[in-house]
Amino acid sequence: MATNKQSIARSVINTENGSERIVQDGTLADRAYERILTMILDGSIPVGEKMPSENDLCKTLDVSRPVLRQALKQLRSDDVIVSRQGSGSYVIRKPEKAALDFAPVGSIADIQRTFEFRAAIEGEAAYLAALRRTDADLNRLKSILQELDRCIQQGELGVVADEEFHMAICETSTNPYFTAARASMETNILTGMNLTRNLSLTKPRERLELVQAEHYAIFKAISDKDAAASRAAMRAHVENARKRVFEGDTPAD
Repeated sequence: MATNKQSIARSVINTENGSERIVQDGTLADRAYERILTMILDGSIPVGEKMPSENDLCKTLDVSRPVLRQALKQLRSDDVIVSRQGSGSYVIRKPEKAALDFAPVGSIADIQRTFEFRAAIEGEAAYLAALRRTDADLNRLKSILQELDRCIQQGELGVVADEEFHMAICETSTNPYFTAARASMETNILTGMNLTRNLSLTKPRERLELVQAEHYAIFKAISDKDAAASRAAMRAHVENARKRVFEGDTPAD
């Protein structure tokens, strides 16, 4: 695993005439983001402690200041660090220990951004699904939920059924652009689902049951033809999935 990470890091942290290529800035920021997460996870930067200076981090990570700042911006967005005026940035939580094991190398930042995309797209799809659903649509969704119930009972991952549930809601909206947009991100979406459901399997079964309760809340709102509630339930579910990647340690108040 370590060898794989090192080889990938060499391939993406590429320089040309001693300077970073602009076209790779996004990838470099994602790599810096994940390497800082690893430092937080292994205790090199403990939860509750102040982050090293930007100058020190640039030297440690071998990246430019703009690349580092983009990585720090992502970490703040994901509630991993917080900036305190006049004092610097502090670590407020660390990721699940298993997150870096289950996620492909360099993918965690991308997974987080995919969740943001999903919350926007699928929230609106759920809104329209509530207005346009048929009895046949409800029967299909209910059948998928029953399959997810079975997966939980049997201790199975359930990624296929989870993906089917979300895609079925996009199809129920009857707007093909929702399904097309989601299909264009299928690999990233399945990677995120695989990560979050694997993390849930490392927890007591109540974790997956909580996820399933969120699915049922979406289903109920669609069944009730409550468009606003459907949108809110879907957005909350996807945002909760994003947050579950970072349900590690947090400092005491």
